[in-house]
Formats: sequence, structure tokens, C-alpha cells
Amino acid sequence: MRSNVGCVPPIPYELHSIPELDRPIFIVAFKGLFDMGAAATSAVDWLSMTHEGKPAASIDPETLFDFQETRPMVRLGANGAREIHWPANNLVWARTPEGDRDLVLLSGVEPNLRWRSFCETLIELIGVTKTELVVTLGSALAMVPHTRAFPVAASTVDEELATSLGIGRPTYEGPTGLIGSLHQALADRDTSHVSLRVSIPHYVPGSPSPKATAALLAHVEQICHIPTAHAGLADDIRDWEARVHLALDDDEEVRHYVDDLEQRVDAEPEIVYDADTMTEEIEHFLRNRPDEI
Repeated sequence: MRSNVGCVPPIPYELHSIPELDRPIFIVAFKGLFDMGAAATSAVDWLSMTHEGKPAASIDPETLFDFQETRPMVRLGANGAREIHWPANNLVWARTPEGDRDLVLLSGVEPNLRWRSFCETLIELIGVTKTELVVTLGSALAMVPHTRAFPVAASTVDEELATSLGIGRPTYEGPTGLIGSLHQALADRDTSHVSLRVSIPHYVPGSPSPKATAALLAHVEQICHIPTAHAGLADDIRDWEARVHLALDDDEEVRHYVDDLEQRVDAEPEIVYDADTMTEEIEHFLRNRPDEI
């Protein structure tokens, strides 16, 4: 049974000049609940910087946001003039080295409103750019220690694609975001898509996590066979780990907690905690540790 996504009008957008792209892959992430540590949007931004992304389309934010909830920002320009920066969902296109697939990239802000219309707009832009594969990126808090590799879950509803890539089918049930709505719209249109979500330590949720960003980029490279230059984040990762270690030095209780997580991960590297267990433990930790590291 098809959803009624196609029955709603798309959001207005401005289309920029886009050349003919080579078998493009659309990689997308949104700031919001499923972008903890800004890992997912930072990964898309990194790809845009690495491959010199150029404007492809600008989606009108006017009907997508409650501006009392997601407020625009006032900044001073180079000449001192005040400028208002509205929450943006702008696509860029990028060439990769010859022989590799080109990219369409969206590092945006999850809208407050009109998700189905927004999905319809993205579907339309996927058609305009002749995208062959959509890859969504996300990051979520989990019971993982900052000292170990951050696991990335890859999934797709496409059985043939899952077999080809050696990845699983989605198993998540619960509250979803714009990405979940987009997955459904893509499935309804038989558009190939893959979800990548990295787990990050729940005890360091606030600051940007270059280690999680690099983990996502490494999986993008593995699945899409495009260069991501994720090794270029090595210095940022070392600095991030050093800051976390420094914070832990002053907190014996959290150090013991991390030691316990390390032992669990080392004993069972493939362990997957059920949602109830993870939620209970994280809530217990936060009740006893109200201050973020």
C-alpha cells in the first residue's frame, strides 16, 4: 500500500545550475534528535569541503519552521551590516575523482512542520539530479566507551541491496524523525536507499564528535566506494579524546563507569543492548550524574 506522500505539494525551492553528474549518490543528514554530537551533519559538511561542493538547490524555509521554536540567527557581516540567517536546507553537488560516483549533499536542519511535503520536495530533487542511491546519516547516544571504535549500524529495506552490501534490514521501532519519514517515502517510490547511524558515548553528548564523524565517513567510503579523506580528522580526534580524558581525570565515578563499559565491549564486541536495557542504564547514569562532562 502506497503512502500519501505523493498527494501533498512539494515545498518551493530554487534550482541552481547543475551539470550532468556521474551516477550520483545523495547523502543527507539533519541537525536534530538523530544528530547527536553533530556527527552526521559534520560528515556531510566534510564531504562538501573535501570535494568542493557547489550550490544545487535552496529549499524555502518559510513554511517548514516554527521560527519561535527554531529561531533564525542575526550576525554581523564583514562590513558590520546585520544579516539574518534562516534555518537552511540547501543542496550542493560535487565531483569526485574520475571514475568514482558524483555526490549530491544535504546537511540541513530538521523542519518543525510539513514533513511529508518536505519529503516530496526531496523526492523531486532526487529525480532532477538523477540520483541512483540515497544514503542517510545519523548519530545516536549509546552505551559505548569513548576509548573504543564507535559502531556504525547500516541497514536498508531493499533485500537485494542488503545482500549485495552485506548489511542488515532495519529493526528500529519507536519515535522517528524526518529521516524515518524520508525512508518511507523512498521505499514507496522504490528508490534505493541505505541508512548509516553511528553510536556515540551518552556521557559526552554535547560537544562535536570528530571520532563519530570519521566512523560515518569510513562506512560511506566502504559502501559507496568514494574517497572521503576521513583520515584527515585524525588530529581532531586526538584533541577530542584528550579533552574527554582530561574531564574524566577529575571524576572517579565516571572513570569507573567507562572502565565497566570497556570491559563489556571487549568481552562481547558484537553485543547489542535492547532498547529497554539501554534506556534504563542511561537514565540511571544521568540521574546520578546531572552535569555533562
